[in-house]
Amino acid sequence: MAESGINGIMKMVLRFLMTIVFGIAGYQTAQFMLDLHLNWMKNLAYPNVWTAFSILFFALCGFIVTPVIWWILKKTGQLFENMLQNVSVHDIVAAIIGLMVSLLLANLVAIPFIFINIPGVGFYITVALNIFFAFVGMRAFLKRKEDVWAMVMNILGRGSRLTHRLGKNRGDSGIYASDSAISPSLDHPEACKKVLDTSALIDGRILDIANTGFIEGTLILTRFVLAELQGVADSSDPSRRARGRKGLHVVSEMQKIKTMTVSIVDISMKELKRDKVDEALVELCKKMEARILTTDYNLNQIARIEGVEVLNVNDLANSLKPQFLPGDAVRIDIIRQGKEPGQGIGYLEDGTMLVVEDGEDAIGSTSDIVITSMLQTSAGRMVFGKLKR
Repeated sequence: MAESGINGIMKMVLRFLMTIVFGIAGYQTAQFMLDLHLNWMKNLAYPNVWTAFSILFFALCGFIVTPVIWWILKKTGQLFENMLQNVSVHDIVAAIIGLMVSLLLANLVAIPFIFINIPGVGFYITVALNIFFAFVGMRAFLKRKEDVWAMVMNILGRGSRLTHRLGKNRGDSGIYASDSAISPSLDHPEACKKVLDTSALIDGRILDIANTGFIEGTLILTRFVLAELQGVADSSDPSRRARGRKGLHVVSEMQKIKTMTVSIVDISMKELKRDKVDEALVELCKKMEARILTTDYNLNQIARIEGVEVLNVNDLANSLKPQFLPGDAVRIDIIRQGKEPGQGIGYLEDGTMLVVEDGEDAIGSTSDIVITSMLQTSAGRMVFGKLKR
C-alpha cells in the first residue's frame, strides 16, 4: 500500500537518495575492476559501456531495496517511540546533559593519550574513556534529575527576564517572568491581575477567549501550577498525559498574545503556608488582591467563601449559550434513561443536557420537546422539558 502525507514524501526522498548512492557505488566498483586489469577485462572493447552498465545495475538495486530499508527504519523508530513513551521529559533532559558533559570530560582526559600516541593501545584507551565517562555521567545526572531540571528551568527563566529587559529598553512589548510573587513589576493596573489555575489551562477554552481580545491586563502563573501541569504531562496514563501537554501548549500560545502579559512568579506553597494548590492560589489572590481564573467548581466555591473574586470560564460559557424560555420548542434525539423514573435524556446542539420528564418511552427517537424550566449553576446548565403533544 502506498504511503501518504509526510511518510510518502520521506519514502520518495529515501528512494532517490538510495538510487544515487548505489549508482555512485556502481561507478566506483566499475573503476576498481577496470584498474585490476583482469584477463576478461582486457578483451572488453568498450570500458565506458561497462561503467554505464555497472552504474545502472547498482542504481536499480538501490531503487529495489529501498522498501526494505524504509521498513527497517520504521520499525527502529517505533521501537524507540515505545521505549521513550513512559520516559519523562526530566529523564531525557538529564540524560542528554549528562552525556554531553561526560563526553566533554572524557575527551579532555584523553588528550594526553592522543598526543603520546601509545603504540597499539592509545586509540583504544580513548574509546574506553568515552564509554566509561558516558555511562557514569548519564547515571549520575539521572540520579539528580530533579536538580538538573530545576537548573535548566532557572536558566530559561533568567533568559526570559533578560529578553524582557532588552525589549523594554528598545520600547518593545514583551512577555516576561517576574522574580517577585507578591509585588511583580507589572505595566497594567492592579485590578487587571488574574491568577491562572491548572484546570483553566487544561480546559483550553481560555486560549480562545484570550485570542478574541476579551482578556487583557496581566495573567499570573505560579511555579507550583506549572509544576502540577508538568506532573500531569509526565503521567503514565495517556489521557492525563494528553491533557497536561494541552495545558502546556495553552501556556505557550498565550505568551504570544500581544493584548496581555503572562507573568510567571517564583513562589512556593511553603512560602504561602499552604499544603494544597487550591488553597495556595486563594491565599496568593488575597495577598495580591487579584482575581482567580478557573473552571474548577470546588475552587470556585472556596475562593468565594474566602472573599476572592472568581472568573469562571464555565460561567462565561453558560452565559453565551442560547437562552430558552418556558414554552419554547426544540427537536432533539432522546438517547438514554434519566435518573428519575420516566425521564429521558437528550442534548442540545451546544452540548447542554435536556431532561425530558416523560421521555422514557421515546428513547431512541427524535422528538419535539417543550421547554418547561432551566437550572444554571457554575457547574453547568440543565434544561427541563416534556414531550410536545
